[in-house]
Amino acid sequence: MSNPHPAEQHSTAIKMNGAEALVQSLVREGVEVVFAYPGGASMPMHQALSHEPSIRTILPRHEQGGAFAAEGYGRVTGKVGVCMSTSGPGATNMITAIADAFLDSIPMVAITAQVGSGLIGSSAFQETDVFGMTAPIVKHSYLVTKLEDIPRIIKEAFYIARTGRPGPVLIDIPKNFQEGVFEPDFDAPMDLPGYQTELPMPTDQLDAALPLLMAAKRPAIYAGGGIVISDAAAELKEFAERLQIPVATTLMGIGVMPESHPLSVRWLGMHGAVYANNTVNEADVVLAIGTRFDDRVTGAVRTFCEHARIIHIDFDAAELNKNKKVDMAIRANAKEALAYFNAKLESAGYPVREYSVDNRPDWFGIIEQWKRDYPLCYEKRENEIAPQSVIEELYKQLGDKEAIICTGVGQHQMFAAQFYKFEKPRLLSTSGGLGSMGYGLPAAMGAHVARPDIPIVNIDGDGSFLMNVQELGTIRTEHMPIKCIILDNQHLGMVVQWEDLKYDSHRANTFLADPSVSYDPTHHTPEVLYPNFPVVCAGFGIKCERVVEPAELAPAIKRMLESDEAYVLNVMVPHDVHVLPMIPGGMGYRDVVLERIAGDGKGRKASELGKEIPSAL
Repeated sequence: MSNPHPAEQHSTAIKMNGAEALVQSLVREGVEVVFAYPGGASMPMHQALSHEPSIRTILPRHEQGGAFAAEGYGRVTGKVGVCMSTSGPGATNMITAIADAFLDSIPMVAITAQVGSGLIGSSAFQETDVFGMTAPIVKHSYLVTKLEDIPRIIKEAFYIARTGRPGPVLIDIPKNFQEGVFEPDFDAPMDLPGYQTELPMPTDQLDAALPLLMAAKRPAIYAGGGIVISDAAAELKEFAERLQIPVATTLMGIGVMPESHPLSVRWLGMHGAVYANNTVNEADVVLAIGTRFDDRVTGAVRTFCEHARIIHIDFDAAELNKNKKVDMAIRANAKEALAYFNAKLESAGYPVREYSVDNRPDWFGIIEQWKRDYPLCYEKRENEIAPQSVIEELYKQLGDKEAIICTGVGQHQMFAAQFYKFEKPRLLSTSGGLGSMGYGLPAAMGAHVARPDIPIVNIDGDGSFLMNVQELGTIRTEHMPIKCIILDNQHLGMVVQWEDLKYDSHRANTFLADPSVSYDPTHHTPEVLYPNFPVVCAGFGIKCERVVEPAELAPAIKRMLESDEAYVLNVMVPHDVHVLPMIPGGMGYRDVVLERIAGDGKGRKASELGKEIPSAL
């Protein structure tokens, strides 16, 4: 993975307090924006920020919203997102977002204020051991114990967050060190013994792996978020085209292979395309690169790719042979490894080639059959808006225009990933490893700050949207023209789907409206809808339009996209729609459910539908 250049170094003999030194250190790291919510313990830092014109300080309406916004900024730029909170509840409110960044390898620096150092351990007002609480979910953490250490700690924190396998770093700063006056040394050297960011090229291992891929009859590439992190999408595409290998991605890797490319089989896993799961599971050689064999991808890990020789390339040695034992485990930078492969292939006479079934007739022939017979599709009903159709219409209207799609977590997240095609990396901002509801709206704020030149659309569910709905206030006061589509089914849709599968459709706290009201999905009136989103949005000064009839959908999306201001579409959709295909947890790719799970708790598998999926084996 490429490492950003260290921040420009400066020296000074000017006296300043710790908070001012912190802010000047942020300036030297090239920080453009800080998402920060003030409190008693963090006031000195906010005072210092208010006097620094080069940093935009955005006030979220909740610390979790601010931290998710910083994470959203980091996802779409690869730069370090920065968030700040006061001590105690302010710090604990950021923990979910810190964990989210940790699981998805997002560069972030979270700065928390702490009670005075002399009060630590006394259970003082708003004291929490955030250093200890976050230890398992950060790449590194600091508790400032010496005023003079602040510039060095900031420099180290940013370097650690953005280099190697990125991740969140926490800095906890007692209030007395924010107020103490000293002469900061911004040229103080970093002290990071044992931290390795440059890897030697494992040429012997790569030289042994390449012939396996060249000789494979049914090769496949399984590419993850490490391709995004290392900026290796161009090298991946070149490699796939040289050897004519189909590429499946993870949710975090979406966009590293253009999804319109004939070698793309989209993304794999629990709700991935049938042809993506089949391609990887029925390959004879699999190159897994920049990925960690997550359970949502593998299902029953013992049988995942059981017929293949697996070559796993990853920067993080801890991921090699962790979840899945492989034939060749190679620790390497993904971009450098793929570039090495491409150079070898070039010298061996393997040019970049256009796709043709004739290049691998037996293998590509059956993949094309899987694509034809098991496309991503959905049921169309009269007088109801299918949630998938909303994504298709949005994609159609945005056309070739580059846009960033953010999502919450739930059915809407899967529909967005299935029915919106991504041609580049960093255009989908979604919570993967942690699956954090409430991510979408604040992440869209961070995405907008990072890319104000392109449309930002948050696709959300009614349950997920409510978890950080307060950030509409930030969007309004910061004049962010973010667009939001709420796929509103009045239920916690993904949990409802599992209730259908495991509990005979018995509803246990998954209905979000008034349980005393008989809910009719075809009759949406304000008095039975909770919340009434147009009214809620009006309270924030944001335009919101409810869409009920299918004929209203396309014009409403057009009005939303053409608006110069923030705009929310509250689209009413049925609650009994399932995300399909679906591989139930712990099962294998041949157990995929293709038809809606019935009220008897059973899903209809391909074999039960008389649609046995042909095998390449």
